[in-house]
Amino acid sequence: MATNEMRREAAKRKLASQQKRRAERARRQKRVAVISSAAAVVVVVVAVVLLTTAPWKSEPIASQQAAAPPGTVNCQYPADGTAAKPANPPQADAVSNQGTVPVSLTTSAGAIGLTLDRAEAPCTVNSFTSLASQGYFNDTPCHRLTTGEGLKVLQCGDPSGQGTGGPGYTIADEPPTKLAPAGPSGTVIYPRGTVAMAKTSAPNSGGSQFFLVYADSTLPPDYTVFGTIDDAGLATIDKIAAAGTDDSNGTGDGKPKTPVTIQTATVAA
Repeated sequence: MATNEMRREAAKRKLASQQKRRAERARRQKRVAVISSAAAVVVVVVAVVLLTTAPWKSEPIASQQAAAPPGTVNCQYPADGTAAKPANPPQADAVSNQGTVPVSLTTSAGAIGLTLDRAEAPCTVNSFTSLASQGYFNDTPCHRLTTGEGLKVLQCGDPSGQGTGGPGYTIADEPPTKLAPAGPSGTVIYPRGTVAMAKTSAPNSGGSQFFLVYADSTLPPDYTVFGTIDDAGLATIDKIAAAGTDDSNGTGDGKPKTPVTIQTATVAA
């Protein structure tokens, strides 16, 4: 039979064993904590190195884009729906903003000569000449004529003839800077002989449609001016305007009564 002395000795041995296990467990936990802390330090250091040396973080994307060489600009022609007629977007980088470009429109009503101004609207001129060189305007109608007070234009450039078609991309607005104000309303005068881009009410929504101003017209300064019409071309448009419009869009606004088709659009070499 176990005596009290024997029971005390067994309890001492059990307590000593428990204390030894606790001490060993505490040492292991301390080692794990030190290793984990060291690993966390390594992760943080690596992350800092990556954030400060990775190319995508070293400078903004915009500053990585090469600047356009002198005498040029970089343009953008974002995709926008289906083209009314197959067309490729023009080259967008290093577009010239110097000089003028002659374009000849041969139409069913007579010749219309244009002089496009790169300095005034380089991205628009670049798009127009690209489309003309691809034959985009060939055999397309001028679908709209306005004869009302304050707006006298012939509108062309939509192969569908519906006034809704475009080349499948858009052009950023290049607002005119040289037009005279029309009054306190904030409108300006687009003078006779002006070539300008048509667009929707949304900004940067121009495409292939353009209008030819045959008499001074009053509009907001939202429509890109990119060229002028020669005297022979104005005489041709005057004849079209004199025949009137079918008023299909309202009085003084509709399809020209004299059907007008651009047979060819030729960019001078």
